[in-house]
Amino acid sequence: MSKEPTILIVDDEPAIRDMIGIALDTAGFNSLEAESALEAHVNIVDKRPDLVLLDWMLPGGSGIELARRLKREELTADIPIIMLTAKTSEDNKVQGLDVGVDDYVTKPFSPRELIARIKAVLRRSTGNLRDKPIRVFDLELDPGSHRVTIDEKAVDMGPTEYRLLHFFMTHPEKVFSRDHIQDQVWGANVYLEERTVDVHIGRLRKALTAASSSGINYAGLIQTVRGAGYRFSTKPQ
Repeated sequence: MSKEPTILIVDDEPAIRDMIGIALDTAGFNSLEAESALEAHVNIVDKRPDLVLLDWMLPGGSGIELARRLKREELTADIPIIMLTAKTSEDNKVQGLDVGVDDYVTKPFSPRELIARIKAVLRRSTGNLRDKPIRVFDLELDPGSHRVTIDEKAVDMGPTEYRLLHFFMTHPEKVFSRDHIQDQVWGANVYLEERTVDVHIGRLRKALTAASSSGINYAGLIQTVRGAGYRFSTKPQ
């Protein structure tokens, strides 16, 4: 994966959140925490975690009700969910799977088992989404056909600019240094001249400018963050 996945831990017991948080940190994941269904939903919509660990029993609404809501809403339907529960009956497991939950871990569980389940679910979900087109306004990048279009008109760009755009569009609203971009787009073992990243970002912006036809400044979505690097954002600087 191109970045450290972020896992949202949803459980009303602080000791369990702490235990899972330590296990996730040790395994190289980022983590967020929520102790209620309402707090969890706010975190999911605002921060878009890569996976949700969701306790069945929560104050202010059950985990299964939240899972049903997440899978019903277009914005959150693709976020994988692992249910954490003390319930062991087959009916409960069937109910969770019917809602669209991706996996089911029964308490008590070992941190090692949980991490293995998380990695397996993330591998499956990444594979399912790998070829899904990415769209921002009328700009669409289709990994399946390796094409970029604006308002359904082809955007002419080189392979490096394509990889740059794919990286930016799959990591919106985050600032990345030139070194980080180099590692993700060219590879960690490739030596580049100091300004190579800037040159290719300039070419990408030029390609987007040439193809823009809807009044939106697509080149301006790739923002220079002074002293830090670059960010792909639909928000004004």
